[in-house]
Amino acid sequence: MSDENKFNFSEEENSQITNEMNKEAAVEEKKEAVKKDAQGLFVSIKTFLSELLDFREDTDRDATITAIKADIPFKGATAWILVCSIFVASIGLNANSTAVVIGAMLISPLMGPILGVGLSIAINDIDTLRKSLINLMTMIVLSLLTAFLFFWLFPLSEETSELLGRTRPDIRDVLIAFFGGLALIIARTKRGTIASVIFGVAIATALMPPLCTAGYGLAEGNWAYFGGAMYLFTINTIFIALATFLVLKILRFPMLKYANSAKRKRISRIATIVAIIVMIPAIWTFLTVLQESKYERDFKNYVENEIDTNPNLWLQRKDINKDTKKISFYFNGDVSDEMISDLQNEKKNYENLQDFELVINANKTRSADRLTESLDRAYADLDRKDNVIDGLQKQITELETNISNLNKLIESKNTNQNAVSFSSLSRDAKVRFSDLEYFGYAKMLESKDFINIDTVTVANVRWKVKLSDSLILIKERDLQKWLKNELKVDTVFIKRN
Repeated sequence: MSDENKFNFSEEENSQITNEMNKEAAVEEKKEAVKKDAQGLFVSIKTFLSELLDFREDTDRDATITAIKADIPFKGATAWILVCSIFVASIGLNANSTAVVIGAMLISPLMGPILGVGLSIAINDIDTLRKSLINLMTMIVLSLLTAFLFFWLFPLSEETSELLGRTRPDIRDVLIAFFGGLALIIARTKRGTIASVIFGVAIATALMPPLCTAGYGLAEGNWAYFGGAMYLFTINTIFIALATFLVLKILRFPMLKYANSAKRKRISRIATIVAIIVMIPAIWTFLTVLQESKYERDFKNYVENEIDTNPNLWLQRKDINKDTKKISFYFNGDVSDEMISDLQNEKKNYENLQDFELVINANKTRSADRLTESLDRAYADLDRKDNVIDGLQKQITELETNISNLNKLIESKNTNQNAVSFSSLSRDAKVRFSDLEYFGYAKMLESKDFINIDTVTVANVRWKVKLSDSLILIKERDLQKWLKNELKVDTVFIKRN
């Protein structure tokens, strides 16, 4: 076959080839259209997210720097506001009132120097950094002194849940301080500062309560409370300043310019060193608190899953020492070797507790059977004591009856048949006149002319001290009238002891 006829196709074949080429072209066009649509969608999403999340266009750099610097100075009214807010927070912690503590957070001026530290490091302003640190230290000392004096002098000082809640920081406190600081500085950089955000951050980060708790620790001599509260305050301070530094760097706040290039480089180095110094403890604190939180979480789960659900274990007290890596359990009753081995094996299922030593303290001499025996003996002793008490009660009743009979016999010998029983008379007198503390009566001979002799009835009484004289006179008249009726006499003299 010659070359000329090599590519000769029939008309039908040419039509099929053309259709296939058109289909391929249509497919390519669809692919291009889909690609363009995808690119358009990606651009639209990117634009939407940029408009949604980008806050650089709404930033007022000059106003932000001016506002932060204005809040740094600490003197005059600001000092008195701090003292008052410390007193309010201390009272709220002492009274265990969350609302009062929140109010103290809102009026506290502590946030100003902390933002000043973050700003000065971000823009290489060493003078502002020095002022911020000086003012911050002054505020801390004044706050501790005020809280110390309150808890030292105030007569009602006790550990409340609000106080204890500021002595053991965990990873959540770190996150609250960091994200609260982010929200705060973003709100401060926005045109038309969002005041509600500032108030919310003041409440969430809680700078005042830890200082008040530290003052309480000083007043009570409890260094564990003091250290834990100051640790929490340090966490809040560092991470708020760190958040401020990061946001201002992202927003590309202008660096402070110095005429002398050597001074500019020196200031830049100092600011960099300070930033690193702040970052290192921040990272170390985050990692430390994170690990402690993991310990606490696994320890809590271990107790709930392996001990609380076991009906054969009676846990009295538990303790975890993160420094010595030791877990101590104190059980009431005997714990078998098999149970101790099982607890040791189950501990391996908790990743953060595997390196901890497990110490089991059990009272082997007080097993459940022994406790039951002791309880039975106690019940038997109680039954015997009840029998003894019943016998004594009967003897007391018999003695009371004998005494009453003897009294009647004595009265019958010393009085005529028409006389009234003194026991009945005194008992009725006490019932009718409950304020009587003493009662007695007797027949007495008297002579007005020293010739004729009369017999008169005299009643000796003593009333409760709390009664007034006027009330006593009324009661004595009533008593006199009643005695005349009971004794069947015309005259009764009332003699008051």
